[in-house]
Amino acid sequence: METNTAILLTMLIPALATVTNIVFRKQPNLRDGITLAAAVATFLTVLTILSNVGNGTTEPLVLFEILPGIDIAFNVEPLGLLFAIVASGLWILTHIYGIGYMRGNNESHHARFFACFSFAISSVMGIAFASNMFTLFLFYELLTLSTYPLVAHKGTEEAIRGARTYLGILIGTSIGLQLVAVIWTYAITGTLDFTKGGILEGHISGPMVAILLALYAFGIGKAALMPFHRWLPAAMVAPTPVSALLHAVAVVKAGVFTMLKVGIYIFGIDFLAETGASEWLMWLAAFSIIAASVVAMTKDNLKARLAYSTVSQLSYITLGMALATSMGALGGGMHIAMHAMGKITLFMCAGSIYVATHKTNISQMTGLGRIMPITFGAFLIGALSIIGLPPLGGSWSKWLLIVGAADTGQWVMIGVLMASSLLNVAYLLPLVGRGFFLSDPDAEPIEGMAESPLLVWLPPAITAIGCIVLFFFAGDLQDFLSPIVVPN
Repeated sequence: METNTAILLTMLIPALATVTNIVFRKQPNLRDGITLAAAVATFLTVLTILSNVGNGTTEPLVLFEILPGIDIAFNVEPLGLLFAIVASGLWILTHIYGIGYMRGNNESHHARFFACFSFAISSVMGIAFASNMFTLFLFYELLTLSTYPLVAHKGTEEAIRGARTYLGILIGTSIGLQLVAVIWTYAITGTLDFTKGGILEGHISGPMVAILLALYAFGIGKAALMPFHRWLPAAMVAPTPVSALLHAVAVVKAGVFTMLKVGIYIFGIDFLAETGASEWLMWLAAFSIIAASVVAMTKDNLKARLAYSTVSQLSYITLGMALATSMGALGGGMHIAMHAMGKITLFMCAGSIYVATHKTNISQMTGLGRIMPITFGAFLIGALSIIGLPPLGGSWSKWLLIVGAADTGQWVMIGVLMASSLLNVAYLLPLVGRGFFLSDPDAEPIEGMAESPLLVWLPPAITAIGCIVLFFFAGDLQDFLSPIVVPN
């Protein structure tokens, strides 16, 4: 299969799955089977691109020219291909999990749910393979619109309120800030193409560089940089498969992916280092890392705690870009995959606990680990990866970020990353300890309780294994991403 054809298919296949979910809405087994086949086909198509291109960069496939220098165009480069592999691969497991969760929890409107889910994946593929900022921006907005019904899925007053916060912040930041940055970039350069080394050098200087970076950084609301992070905890009213989509497969990863693309291909790492324009962003990311971790410790609701954990972990990637070093950028790129695998495991485990017990607060989960050992064991592995302990994938991306900070003598940032790992321990491991080692004499008997249905506990068990596998392939992943920081 030709690479350009494969790129288009990665967007068309999930879009067709959106249609089939609506057409076969009254035939659940056929509907869900077709969507699963679409997820597998999308992943195989991305692997075909990997086989064709490796970690090379292709010429843009231009579909339409909007204005001189502004096209709807797609191409392959290592960072985007990694994002596509992560998103399409985890879509398979998330769909299987979603079937088990939606049926096991007796949720309604399955067809609408999976239709929006499929369209969100189509949007993600457009973001991953966009060859310029204009194309990325269009699919970025489509992703926001397609996930809004998912956040509002339950239709309760709380869900509608959370969805409005979600939509308001994400649309407000992208239209009010990011679009301004895109227009400014085009006005001074005449292009929006993603170019190795950036496109801004020689076109902007002085404080204006930092101001333009601020418009991008705050305009990319999906990166959940403080203070534009409230949409993420608000969206936790959605069903757990949506939380997995938001936190691991699509939305937040689209945010930090866009942040890296802007830093590497619009500004250029060397340009940021020479101007010092990203130093303020480095400190804001460091603040977000610590502040969100502290807030996470105060949350008894498991999904709320994981939501603030995500805010903290996303800022690792922003910090990697803001360090303006090769190792920082590579660490940020690797953390997209490492965090995706770890965090989707944690959210799926939270959903597994809810399906089996209808418990949402950590204080209610005493002794459940002995009744649900697979779910809690998977949670432990995912948590240790997020903490950054070997032999789990998260340890390598954190190590590269530390090396990136050391390259520039940013010892405070090294301290922030280490302190964050300790805070990760403080807010993630108590659930495991409470589940396996504590007993509540006043609690109702739970002898008859067992693991959630197979389709609910199996996906997090697989992703937990993935956290271990990534540790041993981290070197290959680093080599795969290395062209994004190699000078022309």
